[in-house]
Order: sequence, then C-alpha cells, then structure tokens
Amino acid sequence: MGFFKNLTDKVLHNDNLVFTFVRSIASSQAASWVDMAVRFVLFAWANFIPFVATACGCVAGGIVNCIINYRFTFHASGCSVKAVAVKYALVWAGSLILNSVGTQLLYQLLNSWTWLETIGFRPDGYFFAATLATSLVVSWAWNFLLQRNFVYRPVSFDRHAIRAVNLFLPHKSDKDDARNTLNTDK
Repeated sequence: MGFFKNLTDKVLHNDNLVFTFVRSIASSQAASWVDMAVRFVLFAWANFIPFVATACGCVAGGIVNCIINYRFTFHASGCSVKAVAVKYALVWAGSLILNSVGTQLLYQLLNSWTWLETIGFRPDGYFFAATLATSLVVSWAWNFLLQRNFVYRPVSFDRHAIRAVNLFLPHKSDKDDARNTLNTDK
C-alpha cells in the first residue's frame, strides 16, 4: 500500500516534467471532453462550419483547462490570478487560432480525398480526424510548453498583465499582486 500512496503523492504534488505532464494530460482530458462535446453538437446538430464549431469548443474547453491547471496541474497558487488570466488568454488565443485554422485546413484536405469515401469515411469522420490530429499537435507543442514555462510561473511580464487587468476591473488591493510579482524582477 505504501508504494501506491507514494506514487499518488508524487503524481499529485511533484513538479518535475514527467509528473507535471501526467497531470497536464488529466487536465487536458477534462477540458477536451467539454471542448469536443461543444464542437460536435454545434457541427453535427446545429450545422455550424468547422471553424466556428471548433472556436466555440475551444472557448468552453479553455475555461475548464485554466481553472484545473491553476491549482492541480502547475500548482500556481503563488502566481497572481490576474497575471495568469492574461497570460493564459494570450496562449489560449494562439491555441484557438492554431486549432481552428488547422482543423479547417485538414478537414478541407481530407474532404478533397474522394477515395476516403470509397473505404467508408464521411464528413463527420473527416472532421473528427482533423480535430483530433490538430488538437494533439497544438496541445503538446504549444499549450503544454507555454503553460509550463510562461503562464503558471512568475515572469517579468506579470506586472504588465496585472496593470492591464487593473485598468478594466476594480480591485481591492494591489498588495497581493505586488507580493506575487516580487520574484519576477530578476
């Protein structure tokens, strides 16, 4: 029993690359289920074009992912929530563009291969394949790397992000924001 307790503790609390990646996979799965459900409902039942269906799914999945990643995946409780929100929004916007454009382009490519229909594929299958392939590449090569090294870590950009948020939202105290950005001036 001690082995499993130790392994569970490492998976949940150790911030090395492997365990962080495992937690990231779990977070991504939760967000992806939300994302995919929204995409397919909008594409298959509401007849949205792939670009719009993908964009709406990304919004829903992005919100779920940011919330889970803040505490569970990257243990970022020492980072300013305002700075994380701005940085996440920037990375998420890039992800949204990459996923939406990539899915649309790959869908069009697959749709142009008429031989796929002779072996049983249909437009819903093209969309699924395009979505899956694009989202895996974007998830690993864009989202994970930037979230681990930029979004959920204090960096010098944080003070600018906090100032930008404070321009638009009322705030009670800048003391917490200042304390969370002390380590970013290095």
